[in-house]
Amino acid sequence: MRLRIDLAYDGARFHGWASQPGLRTVQGEIESTIATVLRLDVAPPLTVAGRTDSGVHARGQVAHVDLEDTEPATLERRLQRALPDDISIRRVTPAPPDFDARFSAIERRYVYRICDGVPDPLTRRSVVAVRRAMDVGAMNAAADHLLGEHDFASFCKRRDGATTIRTLLELSTVRHGDRLETTVRADAFCHSMVRALMGTLVAVGEGRYEPAWAGEILAGFARDPRVKVMPAHGLTLEEVVYPPDHLLAARVEQARRRRDEP
Repeated sequence: MRLRIDLAYDGARFHGWASQPGLRTVQGEIESTIATVLRLDVAPPLTVAGRTDSGVHARGQVAHVDLEDTEPATLERRLQRALPDDISIRRVTPAPPDFDARFSAIERRYVYRICDGVPDPLTRRSVVAVRRAMDVGAMNAAADHLLGEHDFASFCKRRDGATTIRTLLELSTVRHGDRLETTVRADAFCHSMVRALMGTLVAVGEGRYEPAWAGEILAGFARDPRVKVMPAHGLTLEEVVYPPDHLLAARVEQARRRRDEP
């Protein structure tokens, strides 16, 4: 049986999502806990919607796991009791036959949080403090140059065999007092893409570059040393969106096809 797991975590004490020998990761904690509560000899592998980097948080992460003879409600209850307090299992439910937490997703939504005033010590693990006042209008003008389907190689760490073509659906910043929240939505993201996009917006927001500079960086197709990758702890995965059940199989097929050209 395929089970969908909706979860949240504070990424501060994790070395990212993906299991790594000798390091504490979200995947490693959950897989080992499943093996313990179900008394399995081998931990079952989890497939996740998006592999978050070290220090990145999640409020709306989704994973799936294949297990035999397991009651979803029982597993949900046992995981909630057994997992450490920086991981929360929101629900465990039966997944449709064609559901794949990674390849079925049609959209991921992140929010990056910045404070350009007096930092609040109670939010220091999820909000990045910056020294200069941000011009939100300039940040949004810069974002306009990045929306749509492009090769985002200028904002990604390349991985062998992986495309850097993505469709950026939203990149918008709003101010709430001295806190800025930037919503970033795309069909998918490549490694470090969101934090590099944020580095570009912050550079423009601080007045160091004009908004059109974002488009120049995008057109460069290579990492630019002027683009700072922002700290991980300001970033939270808020939501993963899936199509209706009858469209899951088609979405998986589409997502598995590599996009070599915009």
